[in-house]
Amino acid sequence: MSGRVIAVCVSREKGTRKYPVSCIELRVGHGVVGDAHGGSARQVSLLCQESIEKMKRLGLEVGAGDFAENITVAGLELHSLPIGTVLRIGKKVRLRVSQIGKECHSACEIRSIIGECIMPEEGVFAEVICGGEVGPGDEVRIEETGGGLHEGRQ
Repeated sequence: MSGRVIAVCVSREKGTRKYPVSCIELRVGHGVVGDAHGGSARQVSLLCQESIEKMKRLGLEVGAGDFAENITVAGLELHSLPIGTVLRIGKKVRLRVSQIGKECHSACEIRSIIGECIMPEEGVFAEVICGGEVGPGDEVRIEETGGGLHEGRQ
């Protein structure tokens, strides 16, 4: 199974929408260089384009980065992957899924502006195990399937 990177996004502050950029650099033990979440436990956030499309069908005007995801991927149902799954992006970058979903804090700008946030159920968080650059069009492949389905769901 494989998908494609639709967009890569960053923000300077936590809890805010991210904005699309031409590429991001991922660093082992850190996450996205230049992003507010870099260095945190949730190094990289991913969301399916299909999840964003679902919100659009509800009448919301949303796009890549609006749910504070770093990488938007089409063609893979990321939130159904087991914790520990390793994803290869492009030829070099490798991420290990570390968390599915998260608790949405009360001051979430996304929820207050958009009225709904899908990250608590469909957001995927990963750690960088091999760094490099990622940009739109890069292929995303499941390299290794993780252990327990949704263990560690937040």
